[in-house]
Amino acid sequence: MNPDAIVVGAGFAGLSAATALAERGARVLVLEARPTLGGRATAFTDPSTGERVDNGQHVLFGCYDETFRFLRRIGAESNVRLQSRLAVDIIDREGHWSRLACPALPSPFHLLVGILSWKALGWRDRMAALGMRGAIRGPGRSPSPGDAETVRQWLLRYGQTPRLIEVLWEPLAVAALNQSIDSAAAASFLSVLERMFSGGPRAAALALPLKPLDELYALPARDYIERHGGSVRTGAVASIECAADGSTAGHPALQVAVRAERMTARSVICAAPWHALSDVFPGRPVALQPILEAAANTAASPIVTVNLWFDRVVTERTLVGLPGRTLQWVFDKRAVFGEQASHLSLVSSGAEEVVSRSNEALVALAVKEVGDALPLARSASLVRGVVVREKRASFSVAPGQPPRPAATTGVPGLFLAGDWIDTGLPATIEGAVVSGHMAASLAAPEGP
Repeated sequence: MNPDAIVVGAGFAGLSAATALAERGARVLVLEARPTLGGRATAFTDPSTGERVDNGQHVLFGCYDETFRFLRRIGAESNVRLQSRLAVDIIDREGHWSRLACPALPSPFHLLVGILSWKALGWRDRMAALGMRGAIRGPGRSPSPGDAETVRQWLLRYGQTPRLIEVLWEPLAVAALNQSIDSAAAASFLSVLERMFSGGPRAAALALPLKPLDELYALPARDYIERHGGSVRTGAVASIECAADGSTAGHPALQVAVRAERMTARSVICAAPWHALSDVFPGRPVALQPILEAAANTAASPIVTVNLWFDRVVTERTLVGLPGRTLQWVFDKRAVFGEQASHLSLVSSGAEEVVSRSNEALVALAVKEVGDALPLARSASLVRGVVVREKRASFSVAPGQPPRPAATTGVPGLFLAGDWIDTGLPATIEGAVVSGHMAASLAAPEGP
């Protein structure tokens, strides 16, 4: 096959770009270095239980317009369950359960009424929440935080109480940014809040996967590409070759090498993660030097996921927030594996303080925090524990990080995709898909 376009990387960014090109009639070749599809959002088979385990629990929001567009394209929208409006259970550090439920009202009244009726808060906390009306006005209309202002500093400037920060803003910020609110930039958090709470009630609603991540989107995307005349290859460690000045080394098309094989295409989209960018461009062309230097100097933030199997069901809730704890969210995987499953997935985002702990220590911590929150877990027996570390799960959004690049480059026909690309969003699934669609539009602007 002589492809019209080559996409390097098969995570959300690469596969959304490839399927968008295929939809436009392009013959696409996707090259993925790993043996499986999905990049940092994939799954593996646990050898003991035989279950598919995600390499990190992911949640979508109703405001992920481009992600749902991608899922509809590949026929996978039914692989997630979307709430009609935001409703989330939490169990605070004292073991008290409550639910934040936003009614079907126009923005921002749905959030404000939900907060005012939330029994986890006192009246001082509820009144403080009203102060956020001046902070969240919608994309392009909200007052910009200071360049060096962290999330916590910004929340305190708007008079948010310690209780409101602990049970609402901090869990939401850490989940969205994968970074402590004491180090993450407020501007990144504001971009998330604007999308979630300046639209209708559906925008803030949660969408939970009903399948393991690779089955949710990666395998359907591969099928879509192949049905449209393209090809997807795994275990294909690719490098993109061009002359030092950014030209295509005297050839009319870009060259992509996989071992001794050389391939050409009119357009190439590099959807490799920022930390792997230098491996894809071993020649370090001058035209890409600023991008490569920014990538090399961008810090990473880890996620730790602890999977626990108990001998019985320990919760009736699919998702529970655990504010004030190390593992901030617990997911019951019965929606994926059936009503008899006892598989819980606990997530610690921004996990710098725990990522280096031993597996045994992390499992013990997860069992303790589950037991503190879920009474039924205290009498259950642990059958198995599996720890998943993604040490470079996301790029840092701390103030002072290098600038994020555009999808265009100084090399003709070469485009970038990935959550690190400058989309105005932090390292979310939506940011990755937005970048993929941006790159596809640039690579095939003449398409429908």
